[in-house]
Amino acid sequence: MTATLDRLSALCGIEPGYHDIWGTWHPTSENTRRALLAAMHVSPDTDPARLAEEFENRDWRRLLPPVCVLGAPGHTRHVELTVPAETADASFAWTLTLENGERRAAEVRPAGLEPAGERWIGAAHFLRYRFPLPESAETGYHSLELEHPGPGTEPPARMTLIVAPSACHVPEALRGSGRVWGLAVQLYGIRSRRNWGIGDFGDLHALVELAGSVGAGFVGSSPLHALYPDDPARASPYSPSSRLFLNVLHIDVEALADVIESQNAREALAAPDFQARLRRLRRADLVEYAEAGEAKLHVLRLAWHHFRSHHLSGDGDRARDFRRYCEERGASLRAHALFETLQAHFRKRDPAVWGWPAWPQPYRDPASSEVAAFAAENAADVDFYRYLQWLAEDQLAAAGLHALSLGLPVGLYQDLALGVDPGGAEAWANQDVVAAGAHAGAPPDDFNLRGQDWGLPPFVPWRLRESAYAPFIETLRANMRHCGALRIDHVMGLMRLFWVPAGATPAEGAYVRYPLDDLLGILALESRRNGCLVIGEDLGTVPDGLRPRLAELGLLSCQPFYFARGADGGFRPPAEYPRQALVSVGTHDLPTLRGFWKGHDLDTRAALGLFPSEPLRESLMAGRAQDRARLLAALQREGLLPEGTGADPAAVPDITPELAAAVHTFLARTPAQMMAIQPEDLFGVIEQPNLPGSVEGHPNWRRRLPVALEDWHGDARLRALAEAMRSSRGYPPPSPSRVEGGEGAAHATG
Repeated sequence: MTATLDRLSALCGIEPGYHDIWGTWHPTSENTRRALLAAMHVSPDTDPARLAEEFENRDWRRLLPPVCVLGAPGHTRHVELTVPAETADASFAWTLTLENGERRAAEVRPAGLEPAGERWIGAAHFLRYRFPLPESAETGYHSLELEHPGPGTEPPARMTLIVAPSACHVPEALRGSGRVWGLAVQLYGIRSRRNWGIGDFGDLHALVELAGSVGAGFVGSSPLHALYPDDPARASPYSPSSRLFLNVLHIDVEALADVIESQNAREALAAPDFQARLRRLRRADLVEYAEAGEAKLHVLRLAWHHFRSHHLSGDGDRARDFRRYCEERGASLRAHALFETLQAHFRKRDPAVWGWPAWPQPYRDPASSEVAAFAAENAADVDFYRYLQWLAEDQLAAAGLHALSLGLPVGLYQDLALGVDPGGAEAWANQDVVAAGAHAGAPPDDFNLRGQDWGLPPFVPWRLRESAYAPFIETLRANMRHCGALRIDHVMGLMRLFWVPAGATPAEGAYVRYPLDDLLGILALESRRNGCLVIGEDLGTVPDGLRPRLAELGLLSCQPFYFARGADGGFRPPAEYPRQALVSVGTHDLPTLRGFWKGHDLDTRAALGLFPSEPLRESLMAGRAQDRARLLAALQREGLLPEGTGADPAAVPDITPELAAAVHTFLARTPAQMMAIQPEDLFGVIEQPNLPGSVEGHPNWRRRLPVALEDWHGDARLRALAEAMRSSRGYPPPSPSRVEGGEGAAHATG
């Protein structure tokens, strides 16, 4: 039984074990194998030997596999077809339908092709051959159809054929020796005198304007994915409801045409108690998600009623734009809006109900008759949530287009989360390809001795392939649509991902392999089509050989200053940084520059009881004291220590604006193609946006910046920093377009 279970596990991508960072081998236990197989929709208790045979023989029993990705590194330009041995001399009619609609058709006799293998399944003998791809199949998504020979009613075999370019898109400004710098913000945390206590797409538009005026090449943000309008306090952008759609709380409500036109909306806005609420939200140090969400949804409902009665009932431009958007986003948009409507309905009846697993059983299946009936009865509410997505995407598209019009070399830089919340819209709609009963995470290491369970259900590799990678493709398109660069969180997940069975500890998890070559090919294709640079967040344990593969494809790596160390633990000099990289001081999960210097992150962890032992806390505190000395020494070697600042950290109790500027100038001297500056470091903020592992109640993803956006341009710290960036990085001339012969990287929806 153990050998059979091992065989089935290997066929499903479950690795037999792994070496941890200390070199210890951890074999995957039988319990873990069984749990992960069940999460992959494979029941190991029903007859593992039969299941293993089914997986081994699946592609041998069909003429064509469901998908073939060609052209990426490691692939050749042929597809494999499999036929019963007795038909190998017969003529098979094939039709290749190209993405542009052109068709190529002919016949092929398999026996005349190059052999690729054979297999006996019981008394049946199958032969496999290599079918060369016609040269006319250029990069894109095509369809290959192969008809069975002779009479019969068996339907033809169909395969999605994906031809990928050899590398991702790189903007003209970053080729050669080009380098850019930009701002990387937490959009929710932007403070302005006009937003409603949470940063919005109007602020993003203003940030683009600011970036262009100071010579920055991009504006980046944490994920803008759809969260939970009915429960706004669930605010982590890295645990979204859906990565296919946007967080509607980022809508700039007062800029909407329907708000401006609607008398009811204007009166609601002008009401004294509503204005008092806005003043309170704007003054708050933290984002008050529940109150801000309630205020926005109230006015957005009024806007919707106006749009529905004054525009949607007719056939004007805005009605046509809305209908076109709904048609373009199709079934996915309908499913998302239907989820939002169902969740609001059930939560109104019982506030404790959250997420589709807590709904009544019939509504957990998106295809059930009960769900269809609900959708018909609540069609106006479903359309309301589609309307919100239309508004959000229109405003994001406007910011992206503004970046293009200003000539920013990269433009908007967005972030793609690793996965989604198990109770959210995307998991509900994609139950057939999402693991049921397992989460992505990480094994124990120095920073997390217990390991990590991120609570994100991963894609099931074999189900993803059977779907011709449609969910992965849709996710990339949705997130590359309006930006010039996309950062992929935990890019190692394209090769392997650590799965933790539900209810188990991370120490009981195992790695699962993914079809790296196929996923990289698709990534390159979508990158080129959308004119979108790709950045791979490769922090943590990276499998051998992955970084060279990503570099070959044109991905940038992530290089935080805190982690860029030499063998002696000191900070690496600028010249030793890689060129193909995005450099920054830290990330949203790491301490701000001021917090790092003062050890505030360590103090906070100690106060929250996050250290498993006192010796570990003491060791990290001692290490931080060394790091302060190392930081000053690194600046001194570069001649960057501010006047009056020596190399003794004891004489520097806090980070000054001049010292912060020196650290950024240090990074600006690196050859890295991109450099991101976090406003928390610019404005001397001590708290970091997110403290991983912290207890519920800690204000992660809620902190607002201390300086109003309207005051940034006149801030001496930003002016000095921009001048230092221009001096050290230059400002490459803007490219007139970053789209390479494909779909536009940004376009308005209405």
